[in-house]
Amino acid sequence: MVLQQQWLTLAVVCIFACMSTQSSPKKRRCVFQVTPKNHNKYATEGNVSGSAQRCKSTQCCVAYGAVVNGQPKVDVLACDNKVEKHCPDSTCRATMRFDGLGFMCACNADLCNGNITWNTESDEPQLSLGLFNSGENTATIALISFGSVLVLCFMIATIKWKGLFKAKCKNQKVVSQLRFHQIEAADIDLQHIVGCGNFATVWRGTYHSSTVAVKVFPAGWKHIFTAEKEVYELPLMKHSGIIDFLGSGRKEDGESWLIVLQFAECGSLHSFLGENTIDWMSSLKLCQSLSQGLSYLHSDLRKHDAHKPPVAHKDLSSSNVLVRADGTCALCDFGSSAVVHSFSRSHKQSCAKNMSAHAEWGTLRYISPEILQGSVNLRNGTYLLQGDVYALALLLWEIWMRCSDLFQGNVTPQHLLPYESELGATVTMDRLIVHVCDMEKRPSIPRDWEQLAQGSALQEILIDCWDYDPEARLTARCVANRLVSLQSCTNVSMRHLHCSQCVTTV
Repeated sequence: MVLQQQWLTLAVVCIFACMSTQSSPKKRRCVFQVTPKNHNKYATEGNVSGSAQRCKSTQCCVAYGAVVNGQPKVDVLACDNKVEKHCPDSTCRATMRFDGLGFMCACNADLCNGNITWNTESDEPQLSLGLFNSGENTATIALISFGSVLVLCFMIATIKWKGLFKAKCKNQKVVSQLRFHQIEAADIDLQHIVGCGNFATVWRGTYHSSTVAVKVFPAGWKHIFTAEKEVYELPLMKHSGIIDFLGSGRKEDGESWLIVLQFAECGSLHSFLGENTIDWMSSLKLCQSLSQGLSYLHSDLRKHDAHKPPVAHKDLSSSNVLVRADGTCALCDFGSSAVVHSFSRSHKQSCAKNMSAHAEWGTLRYISPEILQGSVNLRNGTYLLQGDVYALALLLWEIWMRCSDLFQGNVTPQHLLPYESELGATVTMDRLIVHVCDMEKRPSIPRDWEQLAQGSALQEILIDCWDYDPEARLTARCVANRLVSLQSCTNVSMRHLHCSQCVTTV
């Protein structure tokens, strides 16, 4: 049955393409149906007559909409010259966007956006949307009905080429997936700046009525944009502990590059901790989601034909972790990250991209001792991951230092960055090397914790993550497992926690 549907879909493409070629219209006709707020934007794309629009300067018809309770709800049917490069055939094949909350399609045949279908090899439900008004375009509907009869004959005559058709379907699916990540800058409304980094400015904006975060990279930082985009687009690169990547694009002026992400309502972990104290369970939720996200980033995953290699973040700091409205953390900012290839346990030697220069490491105070000193070979992928675990320990310390339940009624300390109380708000590399490497100092652990049931476990996690010896540190996976075990330890005696994979092995 599925195979027959594939032949039917491909045959429709061929027949409609032939019909379109034979008629050779001077200007494309598209179904026109828009909401009042979108009317002015799309009405200017062509002359509107009833439910049809004759395009002025494009051969592309489009459909945009949302998926509500599993059902499609169309918002826009019209001509659209902004997708001229993305409508290669005459069938309006919908692609899902925003984690299945919306869809779009583009096609290049008359009234083709009035018949929207999903890719037949997609995991999404197959839908066909009848969008023509029953009182209009009667001739067109009759033509399509007649074409359906021809399709059946055509399918029988061409079934011996099924291998070729199947390959074509797969290729169209790949093209569809690529479109998903291409975002038109004109569809983004930038509202106001929410953050500024070394390489990009982060804006709050809207994209098809959804609130998003938009990272704008100047032209001179295109290589950082490309590096971050490549990490987000890795196969299987989707996890609750990693901010959702919605797509990328280029501003209309050609001078800036864009990455569009899920909007995190509570901002960065740094700003969140500066403005809020938290209770024990809230701190645990932040820590668990943070460690689970890093564990997934570090993981080497294979599923079917997809492979996600381990990735070292290399710039893990409280400014590069976001907090959602539900109180969970999500990793972001992968412009300095290294994709670790040739993961070998026997030789502990691997090759990673973007890691040759010391300067490519991010926030100074979060850099591990061995990397500060330059005492390890960074072509060994193990040290990249262990450096992240050291930074993870400093983040856990930051979170717990803002947990009011860990200070037993005493005043919760104000938020400080790691080593800020010892070395000041502005730290130099020389002072940091003396303090962290030569003296082997770490952030102070409050004595209040010694009286708590979970206090010894917290200290063990921190000490085992920021150990001077990188090979003695825990893995991110072990940290996540230990934190899950802590959840039941609020008012009971702590038992000794063990983990079978507590030491990083590569």
